[in-house]
Amino acid sequence: MIKFILITIFLLNSTFADEFHVDKDKKNMVKFISDAPIEDFEGVTSNIDGYLIGNPSNIKEDSELYFEVQLNTLETGIGLRDRHMRENYLHTDKYPLTHFTGKIIEAKKTPEGWDVKVSGEMFVHGVKKKQTIKGEMIKTSKGYRVKSSFIVALTDHKIEVPSLMFQKIDENMQLELDFYLMKVD
Repeated sequence: MIKFILITIFLLNSTFADEFHVDKDKKNMVKFISDAPIEDFEGVTSNIDGYLIGNPSNIKEDSELYFEVQLNTLETGIGLRDRHMRENYLHTDKYPLTHFTGKIIEAKKTPEGWDVKVSGEMFVHGVKKKQTIKGEMIKTSKGYRVKSSFIVALTDHKIEVPSLMFQKIDENMQLELDFYLMKVD
């Protein structure tokens, strides 16, 4: 009987998911890179929040994730450009947040952690668009460091493609993420 109880407890514990939140004490970074005919520029923020829930022995099993970024915190290094970006293109008064909701659909164990592929919906500018994103989760002492780089098309989210000196910038924005997740006890 004791053996049955111990096996049951082991099985129950091994199927529980761990929860990780963005570690606000770490140096987190969300960056977009824009190619423009005259000058390339970037927008950067450290203001990312969210969570990942997953089984530590099989990270994609029943995983759930949600991450959001406050768009008013993006900075390009030029105040006037920041204001125009927020007011004329992102309309942050109406759409202050962008977020991604999804789950891990592929996970390959690596010596450092996991190479993952997530599938879900990216919400930007009032429009949800299905997106599949690759990334890596590097094990840290308190959780994971998450790194990813992917493309978001402005026109997919009904964002007017800005122009500089009458030449339009690339409608495809490169997004780069580098942030930390901390296990919740």
